[in-house]
Amino acid sequence: MKNKNLGFMPEVGVGVDIESLQRFQKLNLTHDKTFLQRIYTPKELSYCFAKKYPAQHLAVRFTAKEAVLKALSVLGTTKLPLNTIEIYNDKKGIPYVNLIATKSEKFCLKISLSHDKDKALAFALAFRSR
Repeated sequence: MKNKNLGFMPEVGVGVDIESLQRFQKLNLTHDKTFLQRIYTPKELSYCFAKKYPAQHLAVRFTAKEAVLKALSVLGTTKLPLNTIEIYNDKKGIPYVNLIATKSEKFCLKISLSHDKDKALAFALAFRSR
């Protein structure tokens, strides 16, 4: 089926994840360094721990990574290590995804993140054209 605007029908993967901020409350760079490095990139850790409340930033990035993995799995992509999925914010504060050092196909990834006093939520869309 062709889409007149795109000229092709893209494959789409969808993923969503929600986490409790409580899981991230007591994490710190000194005692939890090995664990944190398995999940986050150095840039993400620097960003999160520069914030007044790092837990909400750690949690929402974790949910984003999980949502991205779920969206990519719908497209048949093998599981990637969490620390190869980097979540950034652009100059306007809009979150985006960078897949680090993957030799896999190119995807267009879109994410939406949210957090409040006790939960973090992420939604991801992955597009691959046929």
